[in-house]
Amino acid sequence: MTLTRRKLLGTVGAGFAAGTLGVPPAFAQAKEPQVGIVVKIGGIPWFNAMEMGIKKEAPVDKVNAWMVGPTQADAAQQVRAIEDLIARKVDVIGVVPNDSAALEPVLGRAKAAGIKVITHEGPDQKSNDWDFEMTTIEAYGQQHMDLLAREMGGEGKYIVYVGSLTVPLHNAWADAAIAYGKQKYPKLEMLGDRFGVAESLDESIKTTQDQLRAHPDLKGILTFGSQGPIGAAKVLDDRGKAKSIALVGGFSPGQGQKYVMNGTIRGGYIWNPLVAGQVFVQLASLLAAGKVPTDGMEMVEVGPVKVFPDKRLIQVQKLESLDKANIKRLADLGL
Repeated sequence: MTLTRRKLLGTVGAGFAAGTLGVPPAFAQAKEPQVGIVVKIGGIPWFNAMEMGIKKEAPVDKVNAWMVGPTQADAAQQVRAIEDLIARKVDVIGVVPNDSAALEPVLGRAKAAGIKVITHEGPDQKSNDWDFEMTTIEAYGQQHMDLLAREMGGEGKYIVYVGSLTVPLHNAWADAAIAYGKQKYPKLEMLGDRFGVAESLDESIKTTQDQLRAHPDLKGILTFGSQGPIGAAKVLDDRGKAKSIALVGGFSPGQGQKYVMNGTIRGGYIWNPLVAGQVFVQLASLLAAGKVPTDGMEMVEVGPVKVFPDKRLIQVQKLESLDKANIKRLADLGL
């Protein structure tokens, strides 16, 4: 069944506020669903763009939706934000998890309170109604490894960054990339274990400095987490290492545009976080109306999606290439 935009919007606003001052319920104003979306960290370009998407889509779908951005990429801050949303009795909570295990108890309480829970970048989250992903784990990891291997000439030593060691999706991407690399590119050698620094600019800078000192023969850096490529690029650019070390990963286009154009960042892939914000709102409006996602339903900006009820997964496949030909267009969109 295809869920068109008209049908999707038609499901929203079914609930009504109780009559006040003697006004019969039939004449009461429609109550907009209340939707709070908790992201990993506020104030960085990636989630600024997601907030733009939330604000853009909310009036279209007739929901009151807003983003909560913690000051640090910290699971405890996400827990407190979700507790606040439960206390406010919102209809839907959206989350981009920093630590799936740490969020399980509070999301369980949200569901027990009758609140619908949507996650993004949380494929192993258990206490949710649905998770949506903008690409598959395998495709995202493998495309980055193919690019890294090509830029490294198929051989040499490389390191891997993830947002943190508890961010589920970053680590799943890294797992997919590393396993694929071992199989397809046997002359590539990963040094040590992954580093959980790529959601922090300062930590990415420091780790890159440390790794250059420890491994003068380093040839590649593969990073999953929006600040990883930026921090690493600053170090490679400052030290004149951009030509000898291939840096690959996803990041916010406006933040990394200059490093792509000067060749310090060789490339990467992202989905558009603005579009992910719109998807959050569209799904929230659907769930708040008591509807269930269906396979093949169409969503604004992404088209038909795959729905896997057994996994509580809504799968989109929409990536953008972060290369010299595409980066300016993405940056000009405010990403």
